[in-house]
Amino acid sequence: QVQLVESGGGLVQAGGSLRLSCAASGRTFSSYAMGWFRQAPGKERVFVATINWSGGSTYYADSVKGRFTISRDNAKNTVYLQMNSLKPEDTAVYYCAADRDYGGSAYSYDYDYWGQGTQVTVSS
Repeated sequence: QVQLVESGGGLVQAGGSLRLSCAASGRTFSSYAMGWFRQAPGKERVFVATINWSGGSTYYADSVKGRFTISRDNAKNTVYLQMNSLKPEDTAVYYCAADRDYGGSAYSYDYDYWGQGTQVTVSS
């Protein structure tokens, strides 16, 4: 069992930056691939970024490529999402998720555990 707790959300102006953190419980964190998803009001949850178990492989949605960076610190059981050049369309609840498969995935159904989400609001 893995428990995930996100933090770091908030209100920021367009063009600004935020760093989200996701702290995981359990001693097997380093064996999980991790992902970030987001859900805007009235819309489906969509993929943002994923990172494999070691941090050596990452993959991004086209909408955030070049602006967001996913990283992890296995010693701290934490995955991060650095978000730069934020746009109003990035406004959403952001969720982190853990996948028992080492490699990572862009599909929400591949993930086994989810956090409760953190709100990110970008004003224009």
